[in-house]
Amino acid sequence: MIKKLSALVDLVKTNHKRKIAVASAGDFHVLKAISDAVSQKIVDPILVGNEIRIKEIAERIGFDLKQAKIINVPDKQKASVKAVELIREGKAEILMKGLVSTGILLRAVLDKEKGLRKGALLSHVAIFETPYYHKLLGVTDAAMNVKPDLMEKIGIIQNAVEVFHRLDNPNPKVAIVGSVETINPKMEATMHAATISMMNYRKQITGCIIDGPLAIDGAVSKAASEVKNITSDVAGDVDLILAPNIDGANILYKSMNFLGGAVAAAVIMGAKAPIVLTSRGDTDKSKFLSIALAAAIA
Repeated sequence: MIKKLSALVDLVKTNHKRKIAVASAGDFHVLKAISDAVSQKIVDPILVGNEIRIKEIAERIGFDLKQAKIINVPDKQKASVKAVELIREGKAEILMKGLVSTGILLRAVLDKEKGLRKGALLSHVAIFETPYYHKLLGVTDAAMNVKPDLMEKIGIIQNAVEVFHRLDNPNPKVAIVGSVETINPKMEATMHAATISMMNYRKQITGCIIDGPLAIDGAVSKAASEVKNITSDVAGDVDLILAPNIDGANILYKSMNFLGGAVAAAVIMGAKAPIVLTSRGDTDKSKFLSIALAAAIA
């Protein structure tokens, strides 16, 4: 089981290189991450976008474009459609967002006729390495689903569990977190947590161990769970945290990055290929690790 993101990079370097299509690739930080991934022999890139801008940035960062294929499509919407087409035609295995808005890219991904739908819910999965936790920690969903209902939360968990399976964790521990550990009919998140936990207990949801509701301290700290008299196979040893909504997940995601000394890799799951859709505030290292994560699960 992988316990550090550096081990993730070592893992993908032993596999064959993946083809990655970058939509509107003329972005400094994205091309820097792609250049690093190429130097580590993780991916072969197809850069879709403004060829002049791509070449200008590549020269600035010392990226040898002989190791990449460029498809000149200056228009951002058309570049997104073309990058998605490359995935659909089997010419690439990973999709990455470049200098284009998330909305434009996702419209191409979700197009009913020409997109990458496979019937599943799309959701964001982040994997953190932090000095304050004893193993990798997943957080979902910090970017896609605003206020997921019961069935959407199940889909979000299933997408994230698939990531852990690809990282050699066959039975990840999932905590459905909120502000309290008790079930309160007036707090919908606690009702969802109790229902999903019971569905897991009765084998309606498999491939993981689920418990909730749990507060965040009880989920990540064995000492806190013992003080609170919580009996749980998940508490204090969680692999994946499901937040109640996008606000909770996004705050946790950015708090870990900017206040908690963590580094993260993240992908969008649920499409026909993993999607690297990083935030403008993410570091170059995080973007590179996200490419490595996508390569591991492609």
